[in-house]
Amino acid sequence: MGRRVLLLLAAAALSACQSGVTARGALAEDPLTAPGFARGDDVVDPLIVGDRLLAAGEPDLALDSYLRAAAGPEGLTPEVKAAIAGANIRLGRLGQAERLLREVVEAEPRNGPAWNDLGVALLEQGKTGEALRVFETAFALQPSPEILRNLRVASAKIENGGYAVAQDEAFTLARRGTGVYDLRSPDGQFP
Repeated sequence: MGRRVLLLLAAAALSACQSGVTARGALAEDPLTAPGFARGDDVVDPLIVGDRLLAAGEPDLALDSYLRAAAGPEGLTPEVKAAIAGANIRLGRLGQAERLLREVVEAEPRNGPAWNDLGVALLEQGKTGEALRVFETAFALQPSPEILRNLRVASAKIENGGYAVAQDEAFTLARRGTGVYDLRSPDGQFP
C-alpha cells in the first residue's frame, strides 16, 4: 500500500512539472526558464559584479562575470573587453590581455584607462620601451596619479639598465660573404 502512495505522489509531481506548475502551485511565467533565473529589474549588471569580485581579489570569478556580460544583450563591447583584459592581467594571462586591450584602444583611441592597462601588460612582459610610450599616451589622455606612477616605473626601468647603451668602439661589423655581417670585438674575435 505504501509503495502505491509513493508512486502516485511521484506521478503527481512529474505531471506538475510538465504542466508548468511550480512548487508553490502557481503557473510558471516560462516553463523553459530555470527557477531562480533573475529577470527584469532584479538583474545585477555582470560588469558591476565582476568589478566587485576583482576588487575583492577574485579574478577567476570576475572573469566569469565579465564573460556573462559579453554573452548579454550588449555583446562584447570595448568596455567588456577592457574588463576581461583586467581580469586576465590579474591572472597572469598577459598575452590575452594585450590582444584585447589593443582592440579596445583601436576602437576607442581616447580611452586613457585602457591605454594604461595595455602599458601594464606590456611592462609585465618586459616590453619596457613600448610600455613607456603607451603610458605617455595614457597620461596625456587622463593625467592621474596611478598612470603617472606607472609612467615613472617604466622610465626608471629603462634608465636603470633596461637597455644597454651601445658603444661604437666596442664592436664593429665584419662582412662574411655576400650580405652577411657579424659583430666583432675590438680584438677581431667574434663574440
